[in-house]
Amino acid sequence: MKIEEKLLAIVEKHLPGDDLFIVDLIITGNSGRQKISIIVDGDKGVDIDTCALISRKVGDEIEEGNIISAAYVLEVSSPGIDQPLKLKRQYYKNIGRKISVTIEDGSQINGLLKEVSDDSIILDAEKKEKGSKKVTIESRQIAFTDIRKTNVLVSFK
Repeated sequence: MKIEEKLLAIVEKHLPGDDLFIVDLIITGNSGRQKISIIVDGDKGVDIDTCALISRKVGDEIEEGNIISAAYVLEVSSPGIDQPLKLKRQYYKNIGRKISVTIEDGSQINGLLKEVSDDSIILDAEKKEKGSKKVTIESRQIAFTDIRKTNVLVSFK
């Protein structure tokens, strides 16, 4: 079993609830000084105390099982505001928020995420009229296979 698979299994075991899930596991650096970054999210978000708890439990198990023998840095965090959505489960938790979707042809669609299905999302997309500042809203369905990247847009209003 690869180290990534072992680590994912360890993290999964120490998630303190069914509402939490692993978004990503990234190992960087060389065998002398590796950095293990574990990104965890939740259906209702995840707080710093939960990240610390997961970090302690995962770190303890890595040490006890001698999973990584060399020096390493373990970092458990929630996805940053600038991180794109990676899992369908993240789309569900962002229904009702404004998102920016980059589709495969490179164009960008901004709008309010209304629905998520097994194979697509529906959003109230903003469409600017040419030669005018007027913006109209149209319902737009986008297949997950057509999405290159999606970010949640933050409003400070």
